[in-house]
Amino acid sequence: MTMRLWKIFGGLKLPGFKSMSMTQQTEAAPLPKILTLPLKQHIGHAAETIVNVGDKVLKGQMIAAAKDYVSTPIHASSSGTVIAIEEYAVPHPSGKMTECIVIETDGKDKWIECVKNANFRQLDASALRNLIRDAGIVGLGGAGFPSFIKLNPGPGNMVNTLILNGAECEPYITCDAMLMQEQSRKIIDGLNIMRHALQVERCIIAVEDNKRSAYTMLVNALQEHEAEYIDIVLIPTLYPAGGEKQLIKTLTGKEVPSNGLPINIGIVCHNVATAAAVASAVLEGKPLINRYVTVTGEGVEHPRNLDVLIGTPFSELIELCGKNRKAEQFIMGGPMMGFEISDINIPVIKTTNCILVQSKKTEPDFVMPCIRCGQCASVCPAQLLPQQLYWYARAKNFDKTQDYNLFDCIECGCCTYVCPSHIPLVQYYRFAKTEIWAQEQEKKSSDIARQRHEFRQFRMERKKAENEARKKQKKELLKKVSGTKDNADDAKKAAIEAAMARVKAKREKQSITPANTDNLTEKQKKEIAEVEARRRNAKEEN
Repeated sequence: MTMRLWKIFGGLKLPGFKSMSMTQQTEAAPLPKILTLPLKQHIGHAAETIVNVGDKVLKGQMIAAAKDYVSTPIHASSSGTVIAIEEYAVPHPSGKMTECIVIETDGKDKWIECVKNANFRQLDASALRNLIRDAGIVGLGGAGFPSFIKLNPGPGNMVNTLILNGAECEPYITCDAMLMQEQSRKIIDGLNIMRHALQVERCIIAVEDNKRSAYTMLVNALQEHEAEYIDIVLIPTLYPAGGEKQLIKTLTGKEVPSNGLPINIGIVCHNVATAAAVASAVLEGKPLINRYVTVTGEGVEHPRNLDVLIGTPFSELIELCGKNRKAEQFIMGGPMMGFEISDINIPVIKTTNCILVQSKKTEPDFVMPCIRCGQCASVCPAQLLPQQLYWYARAKNFDKTQDYNLFDCIECGCCTYVCPSHIPLVQYYRFAKTEIWAQEQEKKSSDIARQRHEFRQFRMERKKAENEARKKQKKELLKKVSGTKDNADDAKKAAIEAAMARVKAKREKQSITPANTDNLTEKQKKEIAEVEARRRNAKEEN
């Protein structure tokens, strides 16, 4: 479909070197004897092991569960036995080691029972997101952000456009191009599932105009679906047109705000390989345990794309493609945004899209002082000032680097590529970002420690105040009880005195001479005398 496109700022026309790895159809790489599966293969928290050494596992079985919200599980790429859970070297610019689950495969490649959901439209958005999360799917075109999160716009956010990124603008990498050619229908299926989860009206698949075969196959697959809400668009071949923000600008004319996300302007962007993985997870019940990987460069005899089980060692793939004498430098990713690796026995992870095998330069570029030519600023697709960022990063003035929007840098390497002084600008930016993150983490730890100290002081003061209040209350209670006892004694004394007064009054009354005793008969006088006599006798007896 023909639609209006917008031009992005900067960018480069780079030699592609893509045809060298697209001469053969993609084939599945052989099953390795050992699979090494890192617990952290994505942005966010590492997964948590749920198996033990010695356990038998099946292909597709969950072996590590998501530990937090920004996390995804890990699954066994084949059947076998867990032989170790230890730290191993993994693909990372720092060369660091991380905890991995090591599986010795049994050669049977036996699957777990897969639950298919062909009628996915009968599921609500939440159920679909849970399926995608449980399948361990992350973004397969970038840093590996958990895909289910991007399919959850959250309260108050409305998504009107879903974009599938098939640009693949970096030189040498062709895994997405081959996927679009060979599994175009699965990509469309995955797009429909994502659309149902987001409830969007408009979907766009973006393909660079140097990938005509991929474009044609997608158009043919779309005709089978008869989906009028999906547009397949050819965009100019320009690096880094495949950057998320740059692609959104090219297709919609909208700009993602600084420090913002596409969701802030009603757009969600996923990779075409992610869409295919979503289709496999929902329609076939298969978790993410394999992916297309490009193995290319002048260091291999037969550059090609392979369907690789996650956990397969780089070395086996390089040997499969015919490692030659020129193989001296190994890069995961492309020449612009990839990073060099020193140990080729590290495993393929979910974000491994390319293994670039090159010969090292005979002489390293000599770094010279900045001449302030401004070429870096003219090619920066994020419209930053790379020169200023470089000066402040070099001076370790990290506050100033943030004033110049350091974190808007996508580390595409355009500035480094054109720099006549051969200054490794991107390395300075990465250094500054790492230092800022470390300082923020240290500050966060300090704040937590301070809060704990302040809360401890508060608890101690509160306890002291409570003890003093308790003592005061006890004293008042004792005083009150003492006062009550005195009152009780006075009351008792008064009662005794009153009783004595009554007795006295009675006695006095009895001593009074009886009245009306005149004119008594002899009989009456006799009876009175008898009464008096009895009274006297009773009194004497007492």
